[in-house]
Amino acid sequence: MLDKVSLSGIDLNFFLQHTDHNSKARAGKIETAHGNIETPVFMPVGTQATVKTMTPEELKLNGAQIILGNTYHLYLRPGYELIREFGGLHKFMNWTGPILTDSGGYQVFSLKELRKIDDEGIIFQSHLDGSKHRFTPEKVLSIQQNLGSDIMMVLDECAPFPATEEYVKNSIRVTIDWARTAREKYEKMDGFYGYRQWLFGITQGGTYRNFREQCTEALVDLDFAGYAIGGLAVGEPKEVLYEMVKFNTELLPENKPRYLMGVGMPEDILESIERGVDMFDCVIPTRNARNGTVFTQNGKLVIKAGRFKLDQKPIDEDCQCYVCQNYSRGYIRHLLNANEILGLRLTTMHNIYFYLWLVKLARIHILENNFLNWKKQIIEQIAKTITE
Repeated sequence: MLDKVSLSGIDLNFFLQHTDHNSKARAGKIETAHGNIETPVFMPVGTQATVKTMTPEELKLNGAQIILGNTYHLYLRPGYELIREFGGLHKFMNWTGPILTDSGGYQVFSLKELRKIDDEGIIFQSHLDGSKHRFTPEKVLSIQQNLGSDIMMVLDECAPFPATEEYVKNSIRVTIDWARTAREKYEKMDGFYGYRQWLFGITQGGTYRNFREQCTEALVDLDFAGYAIGGLAVGEPKEVLYEMVKFNTELLPENKPRYLMGVGMPEDILESIERGVDMFDCVIPTRNARNGTVFTQNGKLVIKAGRFKLDQKPIDEDCQCYVCQNYSRGYIRHLLNANEILGLRLTTMHNIYFYLWLVKLARIHILENNFLNWKKQIIEQIAKTITE
């Protein structure tokens, strides 16, 4: 085991390299112990120490810079003590790049009837066996310390949509209190693996501007290494999502990374990049892939459909991914309809490549100061559904 390293101090090595001249879209760089991250960036979701169906080597070949792990799921199975015995999450899953772990707050939020929130934390029942557990801001931070992720998230309380003003008012009170507790705990922590782990705050407030502003200002005062925008993409209309993203990013410091949690569809990511967001994660590319929906530069297609039975074209004729260079729509359709695992792997690999390609191209256009024109054109293309 490496010597412990102090985690105190907050400044993350984030460099804002350029802002598009016609929008708030940003290109930056985040430096971590496991490599640099060029932003904007999409983080494939590796909930249980794996991005479903893909190896770490395949992720790297597809352009992944950083992946996301889930504190709730890893806590329940296999357990953070076991992962520490393996030398941390990087060694456990053989991923050498940066890892961000979320706090598990959203997963507990989704349990609904299986959880109870109080001022000190959350009591919840495991979705696996019904056993009872308690998350506090300190406990969640300790779990992530043992996992050894490069970026850790504070525990927060995610309000549903719709929610009353009274509910959201209490939600941000709890979120701010928990963030303050986590911040104080972080200053006293030592790392187990010989490198610095960074702590991000999460702003909440639902779709209420006054509560978003209050929560964000309180977290900015606590001076985290970066900030996530939470509590969106939970059922609100798209125009409200974009409005809240714009409002929230304008309250965040320019010199720290901004992370929009759980968003989303490709067009949502591009709209949020325009509004100043740097980091994204979502299960959509992997989940949709397993259901047979793939993304292309000319729109979505449901590749299990009968019309692709004799189709010898690749998923996307303009795509340079391994799948499109080697396999036909007809073959992939056969694999999916025959419940062959290879079908799930190929659709997932393509979708992950598409998302990573999209944000990489967005970065290029930001640096060239023509992001807005490109965004309008590409959204018109990718938002369609291919029916032939």
